[in-house]
Amino acid sequence: MRHAISWADLRGAHVGVWGLGVEGEANLRMLRTLGARTVLVDDAKPSHDGAEVLASDRGGLEALLRCDAVVKSPGISRHGRGVAALDAAGVPVLGGIGLWLQAAPLDRVVAVTGTKGKSTTSAMLGHLLERLGYRTNVCGNIGRPPYDPDLALAEPRYWVIETSSYQATDVAVSPHVVAVTSLHPDHLDWHGSVEQYYADKLSLCSQPGARHTVASAASPALVAHAAWLGPQVDWVATDPARRTSWHRALGVRGDHNLDNAEIARRCMRALGIEADPAALADAAREFAGLAHRLQTIHTIGGVEFVDDSLSTNVLPTLRAIDAFADRRTAVIVGGYDRGIDYRAFGTGLATRDAPLLIVTMPASGERIRRELAETALPGAIEVCAAGDLEHAVELAFAWTRPEGVVLLSPAAPSFGAYQDYRERAAAYADAVRRLTVDEP
Repeated sequence: MRHAISWADLRGAHVGVWGLGVEGEANLRMLRTLGARTVLVDDAKPSHDGAEVLASDRGGLEALLRCDAVVKSPGISRHGRGVAALDAAGVPVLGGIGLWLQAAPLDRVVAVTGTKGKSTTSAMLGHLLERLGYRTNVCGNIGRPPYDPDLALAEPRYWVIETSSYQATDVAVSPHVVAVTSLHPDHLDWHGSVEQYYADKLSLCSQPGARHTVASAASPALVAHAAWLGPQVDWVATDPARRTSWHRALGVRGDHNLDNAEIARRCMRALGIEADPAALADAAREFAGLAHRLQTIHTIGGVEFVDDSLSTNVLPTLRAIDAFADRRTAVIVGGYDRGIDYRAFGTGLATRDAPLLIVTMPASGERIRRELAETALPGAIEVCAAGDLEHAVELAFAWTRPEGVVLLSPAAPSFGAYQDYRERAAAYADAVRRLTVDEP
């Protein structure tokens, strides 16, 4: 249930803070500035700055039911039993981004969502706007919440808010411009089904305030759900053969990033900003890209090691592999198993001509190999198993020598073996460095 409540409406209220991750901590700081009385609930932390933190199944849910409202972290599913109990009791369950948008200048905010590509597109859009002379804050899922008091942000001309499917379920009013970069099954454990995930993700396009959606025509699922994309849709379909100087000036790999760049440009146009190709090329220069997204971290004996740890689904991993379509490549895949259908991975590799080795890791590695075996992989593709990431790096390096690519693009989250994709990327870099030491 979505509620038209802003942060200011919680001044002096009795509010439950459910979840104390990055956004949960910002929620707590914001509530303190409003003089709200807070109850803290988190299943992993027994205390916070000396205050008691309740577990949801040990008095936490009961405490939340006594609150005027609850501000939850995005990781807590809106489709779970706890939220359902609060809804039934009439306790508003809110999210920080939704609270912020209620009082935000909706004509100067762009929400960027999509299964994959939203971080890169958000970063591109923020970079282009800044370089064209418009102060821009890029916030949300890409970094810190826009309302975090610790940021002490000056009021910008524009806001770019990367919005996850989790955060979208908290939004009751949308900015005038929404971008959707892609649509592919993901986070099914949180949303409960593919169609519910699609509905939650695309709800940003049709909430009050939404006027203009910029969407990738290269995403079949997006095209199939065109009716969910709001009153006006601007479809982006780019031909890699028509890559212009301003696209090249961004310095990013992969044809999919041509779409991301064009989506960013169309968002600027929807804001009323036009720039000729020369101005765009100048603005695009010095774009740093995102860490852990197709980032070369080392070259050993002619073998290039690429960190794409941010790829936690099949779609971005296929795109990462496509970025090396003409090179001998070993891709390292596998991690936390959240039920993704990996047959789509095999299908997406049907046109691969250059040699490719797929090295699988636990915990999803065995299922990946089994489901790949159900597809007709081209003869240039081999599959093998590794016991862990270090073993995977060793196998991949031996296979790709002397001038290939070792690509960490797991098509799975990192949970279990690592805290997050950053820790996984650090472990990958450490394994590569150990190869350097072993080189004669």
